[in-house]
Amino acid sequence: MPTVYLLKTFALFVLTALAEIVGCYLPWLWLRQGRSAWLLLPAAASLALFAWLLTLHPTGSGRVYAAYGGVYVGVAILWLWRVDGVTPTAYDLVGVALCLAGMAVIMLGPRA
Repeated sequence: MPTVYLLKTFALFVLTALAEIVGCYLPWLWLRQGRSAWLLLPAAASLALFAWLLTLHPTGSGRVYAAYGGVYVGVAILWLWRVDGVTPTAYDLVGVALCLAGMAVIMLGPRA
C-alpha cells in the first residue's frame, strides 16, 4: 500500500474519531453538567458527520470499523488528556499502542 494512501486513511480515521467523540461529548455535557440542551443540535450534526466519514473508505465496512477502533482509542486518550485535563497513565499508553498495532495488522495484512 502506498504511504500517501495510508496517511490519508489514518487522517480520515482521526477526523472520524473526533466527530464521534464530539457527538457523544456534547450530550454528556448536557446530561452530566447541566449545560444547554441546544448542545444536542451540534452533537447530532457531529454524529451525522461521523457516519458520513465512515462511508468514505473504499474497503468493506467491517474491516474499516475494526481498524478505525484502534485509532478511536488513541484519539479518545488524547481527548482525555487535552480536553478533560486527565494525564494518561502508562497503562493507557500501552493500551493505545496495542490498539494501534492491531489497527496496523488489519490495514496492512495481505488480502485474499
